[in-house]
Amino acid sequence: MRTDTTAPVVLDRREGPFGEVVLRRHGELLQVIANGCFLMDTSDGRSERLLVDAARDALDDRPAPALLIGGLGVGFSLAHAVSDPRWGRIAVVEREQAIIDWHHDGPLAELSGPALRDTRVQILHTDLVSYVSGATESYDALCLDIDNGPGWTVTEGNNSLYSPAGLATCKARLNPGGVLAVWSAQPSSAFDDALRNAGFQGVRTEEIPVARGVPDVVHLGVRAA
Repeated sequence: MRTDTTAPVVLDRREGPFGEVVLRRHGELLQVIANGCFLMDTSDGRSERLLVDAARDALDDRPAPALLIGGLGVGFSLAHAVSDPRWGRIAVVEREQAIIDWHHDGPLAELSGPALRDTRVQILHTDLVSYVSGATESYDALCLDIDNGPGWTVTEGNNSLYSPAGLATCKARLNPGGVLAVWSAQPSSAFDDALRNAGFQGVRTEEIPVARGVPDVVHLGVRAA
């Protein structure tokens, strides 16, 4: 297997209200780094696509379900959602203005440009934790991918999203029968238990095989109809 020995090249570096966010190129890959923590790159996208598909498949046959994606990232989740005509309204919450800019007129535009022009799509520049706590809009699916998992958050404030109060707030944003899907870099039976304790039904995890180490997973729970 060929190994890319080129050094990463920083394309942009910004200081925002939540710390430093960096976009860099490593060979053919674009990578997003937040406060020195690797978040994601453009190498694959299977995890992001499964996140959206798993939520869709857990729904009933309601027409044009509304989808909230937590985290724009490199745009895989959004692009995949837009490619599916079943979805209705698609909102994406992204707290980093730099990431939004990179998608609109920067290097990530090649991945998400067509998706951003879709009339179903709305980009919300706000913090996800604050949004789910204060929003009045409801959704049929919440797909959250803002951390490396419930136990490995990018910033300390994100911990509250996975707490009993945070999960209750997520459930309140869902329509009856709606689905919460949370991406994680590793399985967590404790988080599955937290979903059940928060009143979610049909709690399960779906695995995404990786080349080395434990599989990525999507944690799923359904709000009672």
